[in-house]
Amino acid sequence: MLPYWRLSAYYFFYFAFVGAFSPYFTLYLQSISLSATDIALLMSLMQLMRVLAPNLWGWLAEKLGLRIAIVRLSAFASLAGFSVFFLTTDFAGLFAAMALMAFFWSAALPLVEGLTFAHLGEAAHRYGSIRVWGSVGFIIAVLGLGHALDSLPIIAVLWVIAAILAGILLCGFVVPEAPRPPAHRQAASFGDTLRRPEVQALLGACFLMSAAHGALYVFYSIFLVDIGYDKALVGWMWALGVVAEIGVFMLMPRISQRFSLRAILLFAFACAVARFLMIGWGADSLAVLAVAQLLHGATFGAYHAAAIGVVNQWFPGALQSRGQALYGSLSFGAGGMLGGLLSGYTWESLGAAWTYTIGSGFALAGLVWLLFGWRSPERSEGQVTRADPSN
Repeated sequence: MLPYWRLSAYYFFYFAFVGAFSPYFTLYLQSISLSATDIALLMSLMQLMRVLAPNLWGWLAEKLGLRIAIVRLSAFASLAGFSVFFLTTDFAGLFAAMALMAFFWSAALPLVEGLTFAHLGEAAHRYGSIRVWGSVGFIIAVLGLGHALDSLPIIAVLWVIAAILAGILLCGFVVPEAPRPPAHRQAASFGDTLRRPEVQALLGACFLMSAAHGALYVFYSIFLVDIGYDKALVGWMWALGVVAEIGVFMLMPRISQRFSLRAILLFAFACAVARFLMIGWGADSLAVLAVAQLLHGATFGAYHAAAIGVVNQWFPGALQSRGQALYGSLSFGAGGMLGGLLSGYTWESLGAAWTYTIGSGFALAGLVWLLFGWRSPERSEGQVTRADPSN
């Protein structure tokens, strides 16, 4: 039977960590007098390890068949690495702690995504109903911590994040292993799949989409506080985006019946172009900020659901763990690292508006690459349908 609630609980805590860490950990780093460049360097370690670690862990999981064991190890080591933040504010110590935590934390999600699709089997269309609990966890964390920080000292961020990491560890021990995919589903080698132009276009565009979000994930909270918004409203802005994301996840089965995955992705990239221009140049208007955050439903919700669905279909069977790891490494890893590091250098030299404009340019480049690199959606999605008839 599908372990629906155990998988959902894992996603809940995993993305509750993101909801506490991404918006507020940078405020903690700012409170201990780190520069924008130092903050960007530390935060970019999360993306760097998402380049390196998932492929290693995915390869080990494929060779050893120990996905859930690696998920549990990563949860324990992530909590141990984060605990170092309680012991030091020295940059070298912070750097080592972040590297350790990020190396193990980034191992888990591609493997859990593979486990989820393996448990779903022919019911892959139900992925959104499980993944949506991650969005719920994010909202609870981002709103709860945002309001708490108006009355609690900033170090409370560390205690909340540590508690969430403990929740991830607990969930790792209740999520069951899934049967290995049957070998007959593997229609092509990993290298053959990567040589397909539409696969290259998708992965390249995903890299650029994550680069476009770099300034958002590193500096959005700092940006809003600096221009006069309080921390509670910062939490509401993050939550608004995730509410839109939840709505999209719930509607994705209907949306994907009416539109091709390629069309959904193109629409998401177009929304990203507009969104980052709105944040960069219209942040003084709460209405403009609200609309920009509602576009998160497209720039992450629709984008991620469509992209991960295509990856699941184009990398079937035994290729699944490596395909999910490659998607995570190139997009949230390499792309996020580029966007985060670049924003750290441009934030102080060019300012917030032009930093977000550069993000919009990344999204536009991804849109063009996807539009012209994936030219034959009928042929590509026909191959997808034969590989995974549940979609």
